[in-house]
Amino acid sequence: MAISTTKKYPASFVPLIKVHKAPPSTLHLVPNKDAVAHLDRVQIAKLDPTGARTALFSQSSPDAIKAGDVLVVRQRNSDSFAGVCLSIRRRGVDTAILLRNQLTRVGVEMWFKIYSPNVEGIELVQRRAKRARRARLYYMRKPKHDMGSVQNIVREHSRQNSALSTSDLGRGSRPGKRTKTGSKKTM
Repeated sequence: MAISTTKKYPASFVPLIKVHKAPPSTLHLVPNKDAVAHLDRVQIAKLDPTGARTALFSQSSPDAIKAGDVLVVRQRNSDSFAGVCLSIRRRGVDTAILLRNQLTRVGVEMWFKIYSPNVEGIELVQRRAKRARRARLYYMRKPKHDMGSVQNIVREHSRQNSALSTSDLGRGSRPGKRTKTGSKKTM
């Protein structure tokens, strides 16, 4: 259904550009007529079906992660990065966190998208002792406020977790543990 006019350009005999009718609107398919917010909700539901990450970074949740907490982010390629959370950028599906750590005495900061398929897990290692009075802790880049490396905190946290998991198995040895003679110990 193209509409064309019969007017010609003054210097040429070519007709004007054809004008097509606008396609029908799809706003009636989207609730509240906010297509971007609807698309955001659909993508978050697909990337985070349990809602665990959404709850972890929700502003209304009292157990939410806040700036100043020490986190470990595990990625799919078996890399992990531990650091202090300097800021949280809440933008729906593009929500990201900025972590800072010191590696070989050099400050390293990395942004992580929390809904990215490459992020396998986010673990809270330690909460900040006092509530931060700022939303973005960029002052922690200065030597006076820098926490330094958080590897010792992460190492202590992993030791506590492993001690708790082995204590659940029972006192003494674990089932199937080898003795000095090489035979398996049975319980």
